[in-house]
Amino acid sequence: MKPLMQAVRGMHDIIPPQTFQWQRLEEAIHQIMDCYGYQEIRLPMVEATELFKRSIGEITDIVSKEMYTFSDINGDSLTLRPEGTAGCVRAVINNGLLDVPRRLWYRGAMFRRERPQKGRYRQFHQVGAEVFGLAGPDIDIELILMTARLWKNLGLKNLQLQINTLGTPEERLNYRKILVAYFQEHYSELDAESQQRLEHNPLRILDSKNPNLQSLIANAPQLIEHLGAQSRAHFTALCEGLISCNVNYTINPHLVRGLDYYTLTVFEWVSDQLGTQGTVCAGGRYDGLVEQLGARATCAMGYAMGLERIIALLEQQDHDELLEPSNNIDVYLVMVGTLALERGLVIAEQIRDAIPALRLQIHCGGGSAKSQFKKANRSGARYALVLGEGEIERKVIGLKPLRTDEPQRDLPLEGIGAALEELYSDGLN
Repeated sequence: MKPLMQAVRGMHDIIPPQTFQWQRLEEAIHQIMDCYGYQEIRLPMVEATELFKRSIGEITDIVSKEMYTFSDINGDSLTLRPEGTAGCVRAVINNGLLDVPRRLWYRGAMFRRERPQKGRYRQFHQVGAEVFGLAGPDIDIELILMTARLWKNLGLKNLQLQINTLGTPEERLNYRKILVAYFQEHYSELDAESQQRLEHNPLRILDSKNPNLQSLIANAPQLIEHLGAQSRAHFTALCEGLISCNVNYTINPHLVRGLDYYTLTVFEWVSDQLGTQGTVCAGGRYDGLVEQLGARATCAMGYAMGLERIIALLEQQDHDELLEPSNNIDVYLVMVGTLALERGLVIAEQIRDAIPALRLQIHCGGGSAKSQFKKANRSGARYALVLGEGEIERKVIGLKPLRTDEPQRDLPLEGIGAALEELYSDGLN
């Protein structure tokens, strides 16, 4: 016997009843996006490798270590998307969507070849929102408010908002020199990873999780102390707006994010209930990226949230109403006898015509009435419709409750759709 094929490490199947949980979460997110007037955009999972090199940065961990990159038959270098912002920016440029301010959102699988662990997978799923053409801190506030409202709607608790500002690229470049000088004075105290980052991306040292570096990082010069008046004003307006909307936050001067394109506002929603992978949602402003990818300068802001981590947090906090497996069948049609099989398919379609929202499953594969009722019970349906030769002769169909002791009753076959529709509107009582 040949060995069983296994899923690729770090890439997981999502199967019932888990899929019901995902559907509920996705519906809640879709509702939020509609509520704030964001339009969905659907993006390719494969992009030119150069897109991520130019946007994320060649010396970032994502581009240098984690991307799934391959050459196609023409020799073009392609990459499975490791994040959604770069592809969204490419799409709005290619499709001429920079003519007016745009509020967009997307969802889908992302891919990074990291070491799999709880909350971190090689194929993972994100929902992101991106806004183009709005420069003020008001849109930064709106995006944070959207996420806060989603947590409220989901009933999630104990999520902490951390914010920071990275200033302009020029301010960050000047700060980089100051930071490099500081860490060079303490070079021997840095671990190997931070010594490497000092040469290529010193701001990432501030994001190190090494406990032995925390004291050194805490005493490092802070970027916010080296910002110009305009950047300070933007950040002050952000803080004041969040306060006026009753959103609690903490300023984290070491929050730098792992991507090169961020400017000014950056933020993260974090939880202490998910272990080391505690970031549930993160984003920021990236005012230079559109121009960097070849279009006219356009300010932009966005975020992405990890669906696996939100599901894990819902499980941690026992949100039964979202996590309880959902039955996706209302009625199971039992058909006994050749004539019933012939008539049953027609009747089922008539019922679906009358009640499109009714979740009706017909029995397939034959079998005795007893075996069919066993399958009806296992399906989770609340009711069975019973069609046999006796019912056809009497021009009725039986409606049998499967979850109560109520007796079976007959409904007329003529106009069965209308008869069931009336019962359906009353909750199939």
